[in-house]
Amino acid sequence: MNATGNGPGGDAADRHLPVLLQRCVDLLAPALAEPGSVLVDCTLGMGGHTEAVLEQLPAARVIGIDRDPQALALAGERLARFGDRFTPVHAVYDEITEVVDAHAGGAVQGVLMDLGVSSLQLDETDRGFAYAQDAPLDMRMDSTQELTAADVLNTYDERDLARILREYGEERFAGKIARAIVRRRAEREWDRSGELVDLLRAVIPAATRKTGGHPGKRTFQALRIEVNGELEVLERAVPAAIEALAVDGRIVVESYQSLEDRIVKRAIAQGTTSSAPPGLPVEPETHRPYLEALTRGAEEADAAELERNPRSASVRLRAARRLRPTPEHLLNRTSTHHTAKEDRR
Repeated sequence: MNATGNGPGGDAADRHLPVLLQRCVDLLAPALAEPGSVLVDCTLGMGGHTEAVLEQLPAARVIGIDRDPQALALAGERLARFGDRFTPVHAVYDEITEVVDAHAGGAVQGVLMDLGVSSLQLDETDRGFAYAQDAPLDMRMDSTQELTAADVLNTYDERDLARILREYGEERFAGKIARAIVRRRAEREWDRSGELVDLLRAVIPAATRKTGGHPGKRTFQALRIEVNGELEVLERAVPAAIEALAVDGRIVVESYQSLEDRIVKRAIAQGTTSSAPPGLPVEPETHRPYLEALTRGAEEADAAELERNPRSASVRLRAARRLRPTPEHLLNRTSTHHTAKEDRR
């Protein structure tokens, strides 16, 4: 995620203010100092993080992944001056194993993930991500996919709608909202975000709206996650990214809501914790941690970052260094993430 400069229009640099930019570069820098080192920017967006890496770390090259063709085009223009040090790839980032095989030819030295919805997506009104603007109920990060937010609202049954709102939006009034959505679509189909916001204002109690922020926040988050399969993708992508790292390689992940951060925390904790059964007098080599945490828990934006970039308010940054290959007895835990990807297609 990132904040914007001048809003819609203009080039990527004008529209893109990356969160915790220098902190991310500094965390990755020790792994990207040698000639031939490779960073995979799993969520390229408009290329702000990648641009900083290419400018500050001249030995590195970057493979930039994004599912959004518009973002790839804008980032490509921004980063053209770096020539073959930058390789854009249209993919979903849980395909990192295939992308690395095709474009790096072996393990990489760095992986960066900047999760959530991008400024490009928020600020393009017709994409329907922002509850503050009336727009078609789209919310697709990749405009070539079929499922839209309108499809979810018009075709999912009440139970599934309630589950999505509860699990992905952590919405207290999930059942009540789902019933209202189904009742309204019996009269006419959903197609505009402004109509959904009006319904949410009517359904969510006024007292809650005064203290809980915009009434659309949780529902719009839930719909976006469902349309783009974000949590399922992340569940597969983080273990795959760790496996793509060479020894001494580093992974840096910025999350913006608790569901994302929980997945990242769990994957890093598995690698930084001994897998030996408790009570053994000597820890076997094969059970020693294969990751070293580089942050103490999750780092947040400081006051200066918040003033510069208001969208950094919810960021949680975690980073780790690969100490050694993942022990074979733990690889089965991550292998299902790779095969499960096919179920999404």
